[in-house]
Amino acid sequence: MELLTIYREIRHMKVKYITTIAIATIIGLVTTNFSYANSKAATNLNSTTVSSKVAQSNPCAGKANPCASKENPCASKENPCAGKANPCAGKANPCAGKANPCAGKSSTASVHPQFYNEKSVALDGQDVVAYFTQSKLVMGVSQFKHNWAGTTWIFASAANRDMFANNPEKYAPQYGGYCAQGTSEGHLVVTQPDAWKIVNGKLYLNYDKTVQAQWMGDIPGHIASANKNWPAILNNKELFR
Repeated sequence: MELLTIYREIRHMKVKYITTIAIATIIGLVTTNFSYANSKAATNLNSTTVSSKVAQSNPCAGKANPCASKENPCASKENPCAGKANPCAGKANPCAGKANPCAGKSSTASVHPQFYNEKSVALDGQDVVAYFTQSKLVMGVSQFKHNWAGTTWIFASAANRDMFANNPEKYAPQYGGYCAQGTSEGHLVVTQPDAWKIVNGKLYLNYDKTVQAQWMGDIPGHIASANKNWPAILNNKELFR
């Protein structure tokens, strides 16, 4: 009887233990599900809060791009100049080949003529082209003459005359054939045909060789000074001879 009693008590204790474990397991599952549900709800709440904050800080959030689907206003428009010829292409310069309307004209307002002359012949009658082509003094003859700048220029040959006629500014002396040294000093002075020199492609005359030697002492300086005085000295009262 004692063994049976002990067996029954042990069996009763087993059932109670198993029941306790089962109840504990059920309670654990319920607690876990409840915690998971609460955690998920909290996460959703936080996500909603963050999204709300982002939406409030970004003024463009949720708004459609106002430029989306709009076409480029310049697309498919042709270049208005494309394929059109240059309106100036092929047209000749309207001034090309025309003589300078002011070239070679003497000023009517000056007291003295633009070019020094003797008896209406430019300078002392020498061939100014010969200074360039023959590097020496050659006197001209009345047979070969050319009128330019209100003055008659004479030459030693028809060839020299024609060269001058085609480009008188190239061969005509600087400062109207008046003394280069005198011009640098502000004086209007006549010249001698043998006191000449070509500098940088330009012809310069002087009163005589002595004055020319003085001028050659500082050619660049004297030219710079003369350029400042010319042509104003044509209105000087006196012409020195």
